[in-house]
Amino acid sequence: MAELWHGVERATGARRLTRNKFLQEVISSLPVVVYTEEIAYVHARIWAQLEAAGKMIGHYDLVVAATALTHDRVVATFNTHHFAMVPGLKMIAPK
Repeated sequence: MAELWHGVERATGARRLTRNKFLQEVISSLPVVVYTEEIAYVHARIWAQLEAAGKMIGHYDLVVAATALTHDRVVATFNTHHFAMVPGLKMIAPK
């Protein structure tokens, strides 16, 4: 959610309004998942594995991946190449 809010904050004019409207629709239709100790452990495990393999991804992406893996969810992303580095993570690419 922070990345989506960041996109709104960086935008100006009509693009900002469009992004904000999209974000409000996402917020109203999807649950917010609390970052738990279990997610933190999965986060740390993925982080260590990717770092050791020299395939590090963004820190926020690690949180998203860990949350999805912990709750057996699918990540919707335009960045499938990036998230494909996370073993076992299920993804879909929005159209």
